[in-house]
Amino acid sequence: MQLPDPVYLAIPGFILLLGAEMLYGRIRGKVQFKTRDTMASLAMGIGSLVAGAAFGFIFLAFAGAVRPYRIADIGWSWSAIAACFVLDDMLYYWWHRAAHRVRWLWAAHVNHHSSQHYNLSTALRQPWTDAFTPGLLFKAPLIILGFPLGMMAFVSGVNLVYQYWIHTEAVGRMPRAFEWLMNTPSHHRVHHATNPRYLDTNYAGVFIVWDRLFGTFAAEEASDPPHYGIVTNLTSFNPLVIAFHEWRAMGRDFLRARSLREIAGALLAPPGWRPDGLGQTTDVIKAHWAVEHRDRDFAA
Repeated sequence: MQLPDPVYLAIPGFILLLGAEMLYGRIRGKVQFKTRDTMASLAMGIGSLVAGAAFGFIFLAFAGAVRPYRIADIGWSWSAIAACFVLDDMLYYWWHRAAHRVRWLWAAHVNHHSSQHYNLSTALRQPWTDAFTPGLLFKAPLIILGFPLGMMAFVSGVNLVYQYWIHTEAVGRMPRAFEWLMNTPSHHRVHHATNPRYLDTNYAGVFIVWDRLFGTFAAEEASDPPHYGIVTNLTSFNPLVIAFHEWRAMGRDFLRARSLREIAGALLAPPGWRPDGLGQTTDVIKAHWAVEHRDRDFAA
């Protein structure tokens, strides 16, 4: 069975919603757009479509190597699609969490976080270099369980389409039950924020319950509005710089490494790690913030 690609079908909707958000932002002043930033995001989105087509061949080769070890052959049915969707979203959570904690994966994923603005164009700022990371390993469980590759591609596309609408400041809080179960603009604003209290939280794709279950959930606080970007923000809007800046930095640290420990750290440690222990990882930033916050509360 062959299902259409949800991402390609959704492109006209993406464009219409982006235009509506721009108009809303101009009228209400609630959404910030900067021309160079938006154009950079659009360029990254177009590049990711091209890279994704090439990446498909790598995925098929990987799946071909894994499929002989599958434990079942799951047929097409609505229940199978639903199960595949939920399991795929859980695996997405773990991939996304690893992509923030393992520099090799972060080198590709950082592109998506590089904008200092948060609007629907940010959702289009997608990586070009996923094929150079071990991210495919997170798809292996679905292949081994025996889900059809076409089904996997379909639910992954639906997951990506869902995440488009949550990249906005135009939507506040959703009803409480929805906020408890699903990923929402409020939850995802937290994920894109560089405020210390929000770092490395809300990795969910569709279902925020994964963050609640695995201890990475943080609620958006009105007293601490999100500031967007990465810990050390880029000053360039050049898509090539956005796509490859972290690969360049990682390669530099790899070549400077003087031991197997430093080589492993350059590739697998959290972003910001340094062999002398003085790196500004998110753990260090959050720990310093927690001490300062505790001291301020004590003094008050």
